[in-house]
Amino acid sequence: MLGQLEQTDETTWSWEQDPANPHNWTPRKKVLQIIAAAAAAFTASIGTSLVSPARGQIQQEFDVTRTQSILPLSLYVFALGLGPVVGGPLSETVGRLPVYLGSVPLGAIFTLGAGFTHNFGALCFLRFMAGFAFSPSLAIGAATISDVYIPAHRGVPATIFILMPFLGPGFGPLIGAFVTTNRGWRWTQWTLIFFAIFAFIASLGASETHHPVLKRRRAKQLGQPIPPTPPISKMLSMFATVALVRPIVMLLTEPIVTWVCLYASCEFGTLFSFFAAVPYVFTTVYGFNTNEQGLVFISIIVGCLFGALTIVLCNVFLYLPKTKNQPPHQTFPEYRLYPAMIGSIGLPIALFWFGWTARPDVHWASPVVAIMPFAWGNICIFIATVQYMVDSYSGLTVASASSANSLSRYIFAGAFPLFAVQMNEALGIDWASSLLAFVALALLPVPWIFYKWGPAIRKRSKFV
Repeated sequence: MLGQLEQTDETTWSWEQDPANPHNWTPRKKVLQIIAAAAAAFTASIGTSLVSPARGQIQQEFDVTRTQSILPLSLYVFALGLGPVVGGPLSETVGRLPVYLGSVPLGAIFTLGAGFTHNFGALCFLRFMAGFAFSPSLAIGAATISDVYIPAHRGVPATIFILMPFLGPGFGPLIGAFVTTNRGWRWTQWTLIFFAIFAFIASLGASETHHPVLKRRRAKQLGQPIPPTPPISKMLSMFATVALVRPIVMLLTEPIVTWVCLYASCEFGTLFSFFAAVPYVFTTVYGFNTNEQGLVFISIIVGCLFGALTIVLCNVFLYLPKTKNQPPHQTFPEYRLYPAMIGSIGLPIALFWFGWTARPDVHWASPVVAIMPFAWGNICIFIATVQYMVDSYSGLTVASASSANSLSRYIFAGAFPLFAVQMNEALGIDWASSLLAFVALALLPVPWIFYKWGPAIRKRSKFV
């Protein structure tokens, strides 16, 4: 269907020069799209960790074990990986805006149910459904940016958007700790609804950005021939290919997708393991209370902001100078990897630092500060590799690659908190953190290898 829409007759008018083309919109109108995408993504991501400080209250109220009390968090995170598999292709069919306008209110409804329930099974189910409903924004935000900006201008908008899945988990425990202590765990859900209301209002100020949908509308206005709507069977076939089949095929057969997903997933999972590990470490070693544990996560926020600054500086001083002599849509994707190469060094250093200084004879400030370079390196890697994938592929293959990335990333992120405490108890804080550091060290060469051999790898791909 996408191909048909893109073949709209342009003999009497040029879509590239048309004011309806999002690439030609005013800066103000473009910014409104970024605000809407970022607000929806922040809402989806902060919902992961808002409930993490409430695990003690959930244990007590529902009479469940420590591991079971993490399930409302993990199931929400698992759902974030599944939702984009549906939301991404759906946005390619009906457009981006209807997905924003429909997914956020639906997520708020399930969150409302989670806040009222008195059954643990219902709580887990409703949290899963809330994550599933909120999650499409995480997949289509990158597509929205691609719709609105040409590759040379995507650096800053993409950084702002992709910062949200990292800032959300950083702010979640900080806000959730004080909400839980002062108002009870149910207010973590009411707080999430407040964020959803803001995201929905932001979406009302946005516009449709999907080029095939806009081209079809513009062709109708100009009296141009409009391709017939394909039959339902063809639409379902395309949906299944983009949402289910192709992401798995690319994950298993495309070296770029395979290694980017593995790297991003392991480090994203490590980030989410802090939601269980930080309360354990800072309670057992330093005797922190719930509010003090929440304050530790400011380190993630600060690290993410420094990471975003690094991305912007790399974009200005390394990427943009490389694009000056390149056609607008033919810049080498490998130029996106500078932040990932820099950030890859920070991850193992931070994890070794955290693990071997979290001890009674070392001040608590040391492991707290160690979290910052981890968050910095993590976001540098994630933003750079996502931009690299988006620039490496085109059309619906971008949506499939993004779906594969989201699915693998959130499966890891949902699983890691379930064994983080047990791993720290069995191995000790030092060696548990070192194990994760060795994984980061083993994956460190990935962006460096793609920078050197990426063009040759892409030439052998059947999806590029």
